[in-house]
Amino acid sequence: MNDRVLVKDLAGRPDGPVVVSGWVDTVRDQKKVQFVVLRDESGAVQLVNPRQVTEAGDPFTTPTTDAISGVTQGSFVSVTGELKHDERVKLGGIEVKVADFRVESRSIAEAPIAADSSIDKRMDWRFLDLRQPRSALIFQVQTTLEHAWRSYWINNGFLEIHSPKLMGSASESNAELFSLDYFDTKAYLAQSPQFFKQMAQSAGFGKVFEIGPVFRADPSFTSRHATEFISVDAEMSWIDSHEDIMRMQEELLIAGLTAVKEKHGAEIARLFDVDVIVPTAPFPRIPLLEAQRIVAERGHTIDRDDADMDPEGERQIAAYIAETHGHEFVFLTDYPASIRPFYHMRMPDNSSLTRSYDLIWRGIEITTGAQREHRVDVLEAQAREKGIEPKELTSYFDFFRYGVPPHGGFGMGLGRVLMLLLHQNNLREVSYLFRGPTRLTP
Repeated sequence: MNDRVLVKDLAGRPDGPVVVSGWVDTVRDQKKVQFVVLRDESGAVQLVNPRQVTEAGDPFTTPTTDAISGVTQGSFVSVTGELKHDERVKLGGIEVKVADFRVESRSIAEAPIAADSSIDKRMDWRFLDLRQPRSALIFQVQTTLEHAWRSYWINNGFLEIHSPKLMGSASESNAELFSLDYFDTKAYLAQSPQFFKQMAQSAGFGKVFEIGPVFRADPSFTSRHATEFISVDAEMSWIDSHEDIMRMQEELLIAGLTAVKEKHGAEIARLFDVDVIVPTAPFPRIPLLEAQRIVAERGHTIDRDDADMDPEGERQIAAYIAETHGHEFVFLTDYPASIRPFYHMRMPDNSSLTRSYDLIWRGIEITTGAQREHRVDVLEAQAREKGIEPKELTSYFDFFRYGVPPHGGFGMGLGRVLMLLLHQNNLREVSYLFRGPTRLTP
């Protein structure tokens, strides 16, 4: 099918012979004419096949009319015909008059899902659920977003790394690890590239990034959690504080959202009724304790043992920022050391607080970032405070025994970014194939 033309390119072609291929969306089989809406990965076009009729007005039967009459929705077809521009055609102002209609792959007549099927049912038949323009646009946006981020990083001297996903020990919390047999020992699926990002700083790479899968054995059934997801990570050396990381992430997000708006803004508005807003820098910053006070004044009491912000608190602080700053993003800073990992650097004037942040976008946390502790004696002491013996993570602590510069970074969930960008209410809608506590297929 080397001569096949994508639907999106038809409008720019002159009238004349053309070959199109795609899935049958709808068929209107009328007495004098047959209409087919054909959809490919780029859009939809109307096919038309006028019937020849006898003097009595009865239609002639031909192989083409029979093929169109018998085709089922979802079948894959190839069509040779004449492209014609006609402003009266509602679907794009173009149509293709059929000369040859060939069914390449016939679909079962009864589809297992419909537009009103539950999300779980649609996930069972994800390949069919994805056969719609909205779904294709989601992954076009994802591609543009990742390309823009990579371009930003590369233009700013970052190196891309690919860290292993099989590990011999935990990188964050033993409670969230998937374990598996590994020859004669035990291995774990990486819940973060954290340690390997920091190793790159000890190796002298300076600035690195990675976009790759991570795994969390977290039995959460919320709309924003998954057991396997794509994490967007960056780490950089020679920083003064976590402020340097926040500034870099601001620039990164602005670059990504600018690219999405320029390339897909009109289609996002048409298919999702969403206006892509490119934020301005700097993003608002609020210390966590102050944010909790603001949330309490708005009538919400945070009932958590760990003193962290809860989901409703995140929504409330986002609403406050939207009202007072007209901004969709807010950095919550100065998290207590009690609820942060041992490798987060403490504040020099208050060791109970860390040089760390969460980034909230429209009421949902998308990022955790921090300056890391690079002094090995301090790092070992902080690990012991958390009940971790340094000898349990010997290879990690070795990174810091031979000189490592001050550094920091962040991890950001790609799925959450897409979900919020497109105003979707569930991570599963923007995941190609979702993995959760009860889903391992398809």
